[in-house]
Amino acid sequence: MAKYKLEYIWLDGYEPVANLRGKTQVKEFTKFPTLKDLPLWGFDGSSTRQAEGKSSDCILQPVASYPDPTKENGVLVLCEVLLPNGKPHPSNARATVIDDADTWFGFEQEYFLYKDGRPLGFPKEGYPAPQGAYYCGVGYNGVGDIAREIVDLHLEICLEAGINHEGINAEVAKGQWEFQIFGKGSKKAADEVWMARYLLQRLGEQYGVDVEYHCKPLGKDLDWNGSGMHSNFSTKFMREKGGKAYFEKLMAAFDKYKNEHIAVYGPNNELRLTGLHETQSIDKFSHGVADRGASIRVPHSFVNAGYKGYLEDRRPNSQGDPYKIASRILQTIKTVPQK
Repeated sequence: MAKYKLEYIWLDGYEPVANLRGKTQVKEFTKFPTLKDLPLWGFDGSSTRQAEGKSSDCILQPVASYPDPTKENGVLVLCEVLLPNGKPHPSNARATVIDDADTWFGFEQEYFLYKDGRPLGFPKEGYPAPQGAYYCGVGYNGVGDIAREIVDLHLEICLEAGINHEGINAEVAKGQWEFQIFGKGSKKAADEVWMARYLLQRLGEQYGVDVEYHCKPLGKDLDWNGSGMHSNFSTKFMREKGGKAYFEKLMAAFDKYKNEHIAVYGPNNELRLTGLHETQSIDKFSHGVADRGASIRVPHSFVNAGYKGYLEDRRPNSQGDPYKIASRILQTIKTVPQK
């Protein structure tokens, strides 16, 4: 028997953006535990805005697990939060999402690295040189001295944990980066986004660096890009049949439900979706081939393949909940007949 460190991870009840929480228990197993081996656990919901002090018990139900490469016999345990009666807690978005294993999602998570209250690489006062050279940049003036070390190590940890982390790059603003996660099915894809976020934030502790997910941390009026979580999606029908007529109906549906999408695409999006910095205005819907100023960017490969493949919704922001985003995309797709 070996002792395993089980790090239970969940989303709290804070609004409009939930925080990640985690705590560890030690259990003995004869071999590396599978998901079915992991027991339910509990926590004090009164400390996470998920219960009152007079009845504070909440339940953690493991829903996914990953080896933790940073610890000997470490296990990362992603959990849903349940009420004492076993029903999903009202804050538990994962339990209510529409899921489809044949729908593929690719999430492009942008974020800023912050130290001492400012983006990493910013001077103590004022601003660095205007954006332009930072995107996919290299060298100290472009990315600083520790950012690449952090994002490279984060990539390695995610891959060793079995998270389908597909890549990284420095983004348009100084101190801004991006990682990409791909998954088949909305729950699986969103699970891995949340786990990748958790691992990045935990890693930042070692460097005295915080991860800032706010979509416009430098404000609306400054000439610095905000952060999105562009969401690429592809159903089996879109990949195998598609067609221009279906695409046009699909875009009409996305236009019809644009307000419902914005409602779950992350808070403060009015600061980011202004029509500037490669965005469409929050009150408009548009699509265009290779158009990064559109609500939905249509890849050349999609059109060249006879309107088959994937599309990119550029409206979700960096604080968005991938469970809610993927579910809303599926809701809209399901309103369009496949003919």
